[in-house]
Amino acid sequence: MARKKTDAPTAGGAPATKKPKKVRWYHQVAQAYRMTYARDRNLPWLMLAVFAAILAVAVLIGAWWGQIVYMIIIGLPFALLGAMFVLARRAERAQYTEIEGQAGASRAALGTIRRGWSFDEEPVAVDPKTQDLVFRGLGRPGVLLVSEGPPHRVKKLIDAEQRKLSRILSGVPVVVVQCGNEEGQVPLPKLARHVQKLKPRLTKAEVGEVGKRLTALGRIRMPIPKGIDPNRARPDRKGMRGR
Repeated sequence: MARKKTDAPTAGGAPATKKPKKVRWYHQVAQAYRMTYARDRNLPWLMLAVFAAILAVAVLIGAWWGQIVYMIIIGLPFALLGAMFVLARRAERAQYTEIEGQAGASRAALGTIRRGWSFDEEPVAVDPKTQDLVFRGLGRPGVLLVSEGPPHRVKKLIDAEQRKLSRILSGVPVVVVQCGNEEGQVPLPKLARHVQKLKPRLTKAEVGEVGKRLTALGRIRMPIPKGIDPNRARPDRKGMRGR
C-alpha cells in the first residue's frame, strides 16, 4: 500500500510545521456580517435597501436608453459595492459601541490610523483610582496627548504630562485631544478622523528627532486598568471592507 505523504522533515529531523491557512476575503466579509448582525438586527434590511435602490436606478436608466439588460449588468457591481459600504460602516459603528466606555478604548481607535502617526502601546499617565488615562502619539502635527475621562479629572494628568514634555521638547507643538461625550470632547467613533485632520507643523526630520527625545524620556510601566486590551480590540477595517 502506498504511504501517506508527510511533511518534509526539518534539519533537526522533526516534521515541518504547516503554514497557516490563508483567510479568504469572503470569509472576512462573512465574519464581519455575523459580528455586526449580532448587534444590529437592521443590517440585512439596510443592505438590501441600498442594493435594491442602486439596481432600480440602473434599471430606470436602462429603460430610458432601451438597454435594460446591459444596465442591469453594469448596475450589479455598484449595488454590491453599496451593500458592502453599508456593512463596513455599520460594522465600524458596532465595534466602537462595544468598546466605548472601557479603559483603553481611545488607544484602540487610534490603532486604526495606519500612516503618519505612531502611538505608545501603554498610557503615559494613569489615575489608578478613577482609571483615567492619557495616551501619547507623535506625528507631523506634533506630540499628541489623548485623554480618557471627564474634563475636570483628566486636566491634572494632562497638565503634568505637558510640563514633562516642555522640559525636553521646547518649541515642539503639543496637541491635546480629550476623548469622550461631554462638551468639548471628541466622541470615540470620530477620534481617528479628528486626529487625521490635524494640520502638519513638523517636517519628517523633526518628527524623527522628537521621537528620539521621547524614547530617551521613556514612559511609565503600569498595567492598563481593567478593560479592553487596545492591541486586541482595534476595529478590523480590512475585514469590514471585505479585502
